Amino acid sequence: MARTRRSSGRRRSSPRSAPRPLPVAGPGERLWVLDVPYGTQVDGASWHPAVKTHLYVGRDLPAHLAPYAPGPYTLGRFVENTLNPDSPTPNPEPTEALEPRRVQFEAADAIAARAEAGGRLFLLADEPGVGKTISAVLGASAVGDLRGAERVLVVADRPAAITIGHWCRTIAALGDGGLEWVVITWDRLDKVTDHTWDVIIADEAHALRRTTTKRWKLWAKISGHGRPHDQAPFVIATTATPGHTPLELPYLAPAYAQVLGEPMREWTSATKPDATFAAALERHGVEVEHGRYGATWTTDPTRRAADLKLVRGWLDEERPPAMLHRAAAWGPVPISGMPVTLTPAERASYDAEWGEFCREMDIARRGRNVAKGRAALLRFRQKAGLIRVDSTVDWIAQQVRAERQVACSVEFVGTAADPIADRLRDAGIEVATIYGRDRFDPEAERLRFQTGQAKVCVFTTVASISLHAGETLDDGLVASTEPRVGIFHQARFSGIAGRQVTGRTHRDHQVSPWHIAYAEGTVEEQVGKVMVERIAAASDTVGGDTTGLTALAELLGADWLPPASLTEDGA
Repeated sequence: MARTRRSSGRRRSSPRSAPRPLPVAGPGERLWVLDVPYGTQVDGASWHPAVKTHLYVGRDLPAHLAPYAPGPYTLGRFVENTLNPDSPTPNPEPTEALEPRRVQFEAADAIAARAEAGGRLFLLADEPGVGKTISAVLGASAVGDLRGAERVLVVADRPAAITIGHWCRTIAALGDGGLEWVVITWDRLDKVTDHTWDVIIADEAHALRRTTTKRWKLWAKISGHGRPHDQAPFVIATTATPGHTPLELPYLAPAYAQVLGEPMREWTSATKPDATFAAALERHGVEVEHGRYGATWTTDPTRRAADLKLVRGWLDEERPPAMLHRAAAWGPVPISGMPVTLTPAERASYDAEWGEFCREMDIARRGRNVAKGRAALLRFRQKAGLIRVDSTVDWIAQQVRAERQVACSVEFVGTAADPIADRLRDAGIEVATIYGRDRFDPEAERLRFQTGQAKVCVFTTVASISLHAGETLDDGLVASTEPRVGIFHQARFSGIAGRQVTGRTHRDHQVSPWHIAYAEGTVEEQVGKVMVERIAAASDTVGGDTTGLTALAELLGADWLPPASLTEDGA
């Protein structure tokens, strides 16, 4: 019998096709980059994988393609100018549509002073509405002048349809200072890793609290996180809510290492960034406890207070300071619980859902099934919120009748955002909707609310949108001056997320009270009380109270789950 020849297990590699070359521009022609939405086909726009964008070749851009031309300071404009080094599209002259306030000039001066002293990172931690965007643009321009910089990268939060335009308009209004600016969102970091940046603005920098994400790995490469202090770009980190604990501040490690006179290898590593950062904090006096899910902050309240003072002092007491925090002149957000009395039928439904949740959580706990436990928690929160939709709609309608505009924050679309918006419309109330990927134009919806066309805005986004009264809009318009009031249809477990949400309306000298809706006499009531405490704690400049999250977990029988799994985004 002939022996069968065994396969070596290696697959023959098929020859790869040569990469498709970029089109060549003829005499008088250039390459035009086009921001064509995914899944859309436009005549004359050709996708080129080498640059991962649509292109058109010609002397001028045809009228039907003009709407897809990238705006100033966008990634598309940057790529286009890179492809046409001899004929870049000129940036606009400063519009002078914004007049910076004194506090913003002071922030820019502080950033410049830190850069001039050789610093590599500045934390701008002003409260929402104080003006971090303008401060950061002015500061980056000043750093550019001091260091002979050429490029500035701005990494903004989502939704991109709102945040990118906001940053680009601010740069255009203040002037780009002869610098090449590129504004992207956190989910597009991979598009700029092959370029060198002299100054980087990390907007909503608390997005970098987790070092296990792809976002962190890309950030570490772009920002030169592990490089020596004199070889890294200058970073301006902006956030009103840096983190719940000192352990959630790895993005500040370069500043800590520098002010403490240590090399970056003492504060970070490519393989174990969390462990290295925790060890560095512990070495310098922060009380760290070690458990099943890694290092955690101490639960001792006295040590917590001492740790907060210590960590903040590293940056605040440095000369010149490496951080700046100014409280809002209009005071803290007024926030309170809003109990909802359930009808007998609603109470019966709620109790049934609670009983089912407890059974599912108990099964998940006994099997140590984290995914199942988190799914059970998610389902319960969705169903509990759905039961209260009518009461939220009634409350919002009453506020509209009292001539107030209402910002309604929700976490879930199908069981909260959609039914609330639909029932308000059924009641004859115009609603702006900022939720659901690609379902609505976020900026158009925001402007409907801001101009008063829609009296209610239902949204899931946490940060980077302005819904406050009297905001200066484009073309000299001013937002409606009707007072804003906010409601959390569902209590957020993250103090950072909750604090960011309230800052959408409570900003720029506009006082906006917020209310947390909950079913009276249920676990939701206790959750709401803890949330108020966590929002207050999240305002601390260098870390807040994490005991609140533990308390929430205990209330819901989920204290066995990893803490990060309790919130939708790990916040």
